[in-house]
Amino acid sequence: MYRTNTCGELRIEHVGQKVTLAGWVQGVHNLGALTFVDLRDRYGITQLAFNEDAKDELKEKAAHLGREYVVQAIGTVAERYSKNKKLPTGDIEILVEELNIISESLTPPFTIEDNTDGGDELRMKYRYLDLRRTPVRKNLELRHKMTILIRNFLDSKQFIEVETPILIGSTPEGARDFVVPSRMNPGQFYALPQSPQTLKQLLMVSGFDRYFQIAKCFRDEDLRADRQPEFTQIDCEMSFVDQEDVISIFEDMARHLFKEVRGVDLPAKLRQMTWHEAMAKYGSDKPDLRFGMEFVELMDVLKLGTFAVFDGAEYIGGICAEGCANYTRKQLDQLTDFVKSQQVGAKGLVYIKINEDGSIKSSVDKFYTAEQLQVVADKMGAKKGDLILILSGDNANKTRIQLCSLRLEMGKRLGLMDKDKFECLWIVDFPLFEWSDEEQRLMSTHHPFTMPNPDDIPLLDTAPEKVRAKAYDFVCNGIEVGGGSLRIHDGKLQAKMFEVLGFTPEQAMAQFGFLINAFKYGAPPHAGLAFGLDRFVSIMAGLDSIRDCIAFPKNNSGRDVMLDAPSAIDQKQLNELQIALKLQA
Repeated sequence: MYRTNTCGELRIEHVGQKVTLAGWVQGVHNLGALTFVDLRDRYGITQLAFNEDAKDELKEKAAHLGREYVVQAIGTVAERYSKNKKLPTGDIEILVEELNIISESLTPPFTIEDNTDGGDELRMKYRYLDLRRTPVRKNLELRHKMTILIRNFLDSKQFIEVETPILIGSTPEGARDFVVPSRMNPGQFYALPQSPQTLKQLLMVSGFDRYFQIAKCFRDEDLRADRQPEFTQIDCEMSFVDQEDVISIFEDMARHLFKEVRGVDLPAKLRQMTWHEAMAKYGSDKPDLRFGMEFVELMDVLKLGTFAVFDGAEYIGGICAEGCANYTRKQLDQLTDFVKSQQVGAKGLVYIKINEDGSIKSSVDKFYTAEQLQVVADKMGAKKGDLILILSGDNANKTRIQLCSLRLEMGKRLGLMDKDKFECLWIVDFPLFEWSDEEQRLMSTHHPFTMPNPDDIPLLDTAPEKVRAKAYDFVCNGIEVGGGSLRIHDGKLQAKMFEVLGFTPEQAMAQFGFLINAFKYGAPPHAGLAFGLDRFVSIMAGLDSIRDCIAFPKNNSGRDVMLDAPSAIDQKQLNELQIALKLQA
């Protein structure tokens, strides 16, 4: 056999045992008469020792080993003279009697260590080497553990795992599809699923009242730290449930995961916050509640006819940064530059310092009296030593989003985003529709199968923009981890939804006829939810990006630099598909 033990399991109680190990050479330490080799596998590192009594040819072979050589070592477990308390195996070493080189290695392009000298792009190009590093490997082990916990939890709740197709029809309503040409049906295309949405609804019509799937999904959209063109969802659907039923069971699942993975006890009942409250208090539908700095609207105390910028504003709001009145002019200028950056887009920043002696200093002193500024401080709940930061604008929603960026920046600067602290909540009562400047029409905030709040159904004819959705998002530490909704199961209401979205009956039937027809045969009330597995794992691992919890991720341009994909395909393949390329200049 290649090995009797792994490189992470031998301890002091194994001294005297004859063992065989196999793995990769982490490093070679040649100390003249003595040579030591660190041997690594997925389970850990064990030191191999070649002492003065070892045969010369054995010591010679050990001395010429290179990093990442694959070797097999046979020897006896011995107690180390110089112990390494940083390693679980640090009390022992292997006195090697036989060494076999299984595979040689070129010098790696970066060090295979916890703190590597390789940049992101280089590590992505040689991802198979990067995966040998302990932090990356642990992320994938965490991902594995979480998927096992999820499957076992859902199985215990009578969910059945069903695989849905990867090649489906295109549904333009939503993000851009990745499309796949069909050779057997020239001029026609499959799409890769953005989610198994309609398919899992069909499973509910079929009587599978509790479905789940660890599903691969695809969206052709711009990338960022928490987004990849292909990603994995914990996709679920249930029949004969209402919103609270869904929230309850998946809150329990989240509570189970946090306890088992991080040893964290979430509250017995998570907070629920409406979309309107979240936007008013935090300027975000995924607020980070690890710290305060709630928005306070200041229209009534700052619109006094003395400062034109505020007098013409549709919204004036502020946040209070505790203990920051000692910010220097340089620090305040940095914050001003931040809010005026292209990333945020505000026109400027107003500050009010409440000094320790009770005096007030502001960037708008010449427009307001000390008494007027004290009224602002009182409304903000500011104390001595605090700093008030204020933004205004002629678009309330846009200004709140800018103030959200400032709040998060202050949270980051003040070290308030503790990755070992978890604040989870549900955002509910989303708008059912949102206006698309690109399409110049109302679009579904989630998807066109989302149930409107029954109280708002009459507004579908008169004021659809005011209709609330029976939708819910699970948010943790300012990240949308998952979301779902009650689905429309009534054919007439679904037809009304398509009408509001601008579909003719013919267009609706062409795109979603299979679902419309299915609903004619007895559709149960149903609802669902999908968690982003990549995001969930990254939160548990304390990562800033989802890439390091995905085995083979794409870069920010959507490219796989290791496989050099996407790439051009052979003309023969294009001919088989009856496709001619016309590239724009």
